[in-house]
Amino acid sequence: MPSRAIPLFFLLASAASPAQASTPPSKVPTPTLEALAARVDQLERALAAREAASGTFTEENEALKQRVAVLERELELKDEAEATAKAGTPVFAVNDKGVSAKSADGAYEFRLRGTVQADQRSFVEGDGGQNDSFLWRIVRPSLEGQLGKLVAFKLTPDFATDTVSLVDAYVDLRFDPRYTLRVGKFNGPIGLERLQSSSALSMVERAFPTELAPNRDIGVQLQGELASGRVSYAAGVFNGTADGRDAIANDPDDDVEFEGRVFFEPWKNDANALSGLGFGLAGSTGEKHGAGNNFLPRYRTPGQNVFFNYRASVLADGQHQRLSPQFYYYRNRLGLLGEWISSEQEVQVGSNASTHASLRNQAWQLTGSWVLTGEDGSYRGVVKPNHPFALDGEGWGAFELVARYGELKIDEDAFPVYADPSASARRARAWGLGINWYLNGNLKLVTNYTAAGFDGGAPLAGDRADERAVFSRLQVAF
Repeated sequence: MPSRAIPLFFLLASAASPAQASTPPSKVPTPTLEALAARVDQLERALAAREAASGTFTEENEALKQRVAVLERELELKDEAEATAKAGTPVFAVNDKGVSAKSADGAYEFRLRGTVQADQRSFVEGDGGQNDSFLWRIVRPSLEGQLGKLVAFKLTPDFATDTVSLVDAYVDLRFDPRYTLRVGKFNGPIGLERLQSSSALSMVERAFPTELAPNRDIGVQLQGELASGRVSYAAGVFNGTADGRDAIANDPDDDVEFEGRVFFEPWKNDANALSGLGFGLAGSTGEKHGAGNNFLPRYRTPGQNVFFNYRASVLADGQHQRLSPQFYYYRNRLGLLGEWISSEQEVQVGSNASTHASLRNQAWQLTGSWVLTGEDGSYRGVVKPNHPFALDGEGWGAFELVARYGELKIDEDAFPVYADPSASARRARAWGLGINWYLNGNLKLVTNYTAAGFDGGAPLAGDRADERAVFSRLQVAF
């Protein structure tokens, strides 16, 4: 018997025993829904029997039936109103992925996310003039979402330095998963580790190939996935920026840069040993004409010390091309990531056309990781520990060991005309070891030991002093 039959019970009970209405109610146990339903059944059977015996409906019974019909209709209208209100109510959520609000039909959504990284840097040797210090490496709240089925967006400022900067600011026109148009400021498609989220990095700082890849640039990019996600691509036109640098708000010249990438994961949707293999090729081409930081790079060590700079009189004067084959492989707790990149730039000393040359710098790295506690490794790091850390000792989170080796080599023709051999090294080699502790899906502690050695870069044709550093990080991401 449905719950809306309960009013019938009260109406029939009051009609059958009018004298009891004036009697003060006694304290009796509240009847259960099943008991009420049984009582209604009993009264309905009694009423039906009385009507069958008399063969007629009394006025009292007819009035009761009409009142019951009115009450049932009111309940139906109330149910419909509640259903309509529920269908139009936004859905709010607060979880380990941040705060979100979504319209009832799912067409509109806003998400507040963020990443905070607090670092401690200590140099055992070769500090390059840096002090041992604590610092905010990243303080990035992020507002992202969608406006209908077509438009998505992301806005990410960074408050880590004395000057607030706009890291990401773009709009996606999502025509189809196979072709989405992205407009604004964002990471270009060149470097594999450059495209990794800051919260997912295996080591505290990125490796040498990222020094040759462009950072965030301003432009338009067509991107998408094909073959059920087995093939992804990106191709765009950008203002153009120097190796390892973010683009400035205003394009410093009239030149543009074309960038593209295609990446394959042939066994992505298969349950076999190759399902975690991905490989691809990225590249860029364009022209740059000008001097200074917006046109020419400086290259840094894993300890963030600059070990190579062009002379102040050198300017970019022509074609700039990059090429980068890359791969990763993740299988259960094992992870491997490798990439190689070359960056070739035409340069010149001032207005002296006789000094025009094309210099080609190269870098590579290989990073391996092993999750000690058995969770799966991935390009996004350990997403969530199987047993998150708990103060009562029931869980300790996930632990990951990381090792990396890489090199960056400067074109020999850069010395001594375009770079000072007594201040800039010809080659840098670096290796590092690290341990990552994922306490839960939001909190990560990282400790790295890195060492770098150099060819050249010191007076009297000597080698720059080795760099040895211990970096630690506390990261909160949601």
